[in-house]
Amino acid sequence: MPYPTLRCDPKLFEKDLTGYVAIVTGANSGCGLETSRQLSKQGATVVLACRSAERGKAAAEDVGGSFLAPLDLASLASVRSFTDAFLAKYDRLDILVNNAGIMACPKGKTKDGNEMQIGCNHLAHFLLLRLLTSALLKTAETTGKPSRFVALSSCAAAQTTGNTTVDPDIDFDDLNWEKREYDEWKAYSASKLANYLTAMSASSKFSSEKLISTGVHPGWVYSPLDKHAMAQKIGEGWIAEKVGSLLKNMLYWKGDIISPADGAQTTLHCILDDEVVSGKFYSQKGIYKDEASQAGGWPMVLPNPNATEEKAEKLWSVSEKLVGL
Repeated sequence: MPYPTLRCDPKLFEKDLTGYVAIVTGANSGCGLETSRQLSKQGATVVLACRSAERGKAAAEDVGGSFLAPLDLASLASVRSFTDAFLAKYDRLDILVNNAGIMACPKGKTKDGNEMQIGCNHLAHFLLLRLLTSALLKTAETTGKPSRFVALSSCAAAQTTGNTTVDPDIDFDDLNWEKREYDEWKAYSASKLANYLTAMSASSKFSSEKLISTGVHPGWVYSPLDKHAMAQKIGEGWIAEKVGSLLKNMLYWKGDIISPADGAQTTLHCILDDEVVSGKFYSQKGIYKDEASQAGGWPMVLPNPNATEEKAEKLWSVSEKLVGL
């Protein structure tokens, strides 16, 4: 029987966020859309950061948010253009949610020459955080309340019941998979570990009185994120799409896959709850190989011995060089 879905205390949704400014990446679908919807409902100004202007504008209209400029995570220049546009319009930033992601895609390169998953999931989001850190800290100084940074990681940052047999790790000698045979799942897991390590490192660099940084596993969410994984399992074409949709529906009704609204719960908890601890990992139920972790926890220890402060610090330093800071 599936573990129960973790959900926010309803009182958190009564908080008045009028005047708050938030950025949510990948906000035109899935958890990002529902996170944006809830924050907007509570009065926040939510900037939906999406690659497609058309989809971003439609999503912003849907949730009562704002679309400012396209954000293509496969281009560091696009990240810089987005942040320039944001900082030219807004003088505060209370909430940054690095939500967007790709999963187990075929081998490819970003426009900057980085492996696609480490490039989009980690490096572009890292640059976004670094370019906006001053705004987050300045806002905290002005409001007297810590700003919030949420990095969406995954249970795949640890061993899972799927196809992993070793603890995910960061290969600093081959971040872009130029020396090894490409493995789309190991590349995904490394990028998701990098997401949490970024939050961990941010928590040590910035006082929790100014910035609360957390890593999040949202759960297995009914969204387009798993399209490459589904294609690997059942192939491509319209018949495969129908079979994949049927399979996902069965897992949804079984309780293994959760709705985007439920997938947003852990992120919203990390944004809204006053007891959230900076640097910790907050997880919805997940397919962890470690049975004690499968129920999730707000917070819990990521069951991966490679999630260390030393590795987080090294990743921060290496990432700054790779994104040109």
